[in-house]
Order: sequence, then structure tokens, then C-alpha cells
Amino acid sequence: MSDNNHPLSTLVGQGWEVISFSTSHNGSSHHEMSAILLRRGRSHKILRIRPKLFGGRVVTEEDI
Repeated sequence: MSDNNHPLSTLVGQGWEVISFSTSHNGSSHHEMSAILLRRGRSHKILRIRPKLFGGRVVTEEDI
């Protein structure tokens, strides 16, 4: 797992390239989740970032 403070910056610093991203919102315009597709060579990864209810965030990485 990458650095919890700046997970996307850490992965980009390791040579991963952002290919695509999507963001979802609930009805009151609060940010719900971001899904970012990254590529390094022939490897691909999905980085999901979603806020916790009482502050902070949950970050998950999935190799595909």
C-alpha cells in the first residue's frame, strides 16, 4: 500500500501513470468515492479513495 497521506502522489512518484478517473457524489453534493486507473508498463492498478464518516479516508489498491 502506498503512503496514506498522499497515495496518488506516491504512486505517480513510483512511475505509475494516471489513465482515467471517476468520482461519485451523493444527492447533497458530498464527495462519495474516487476510482483512479493507473498504468506502469503492462501493469494496471485501480486506486479507490473514499472518505470515512468522521474524517479521514479509506484507500484501497487493486492490481488488475
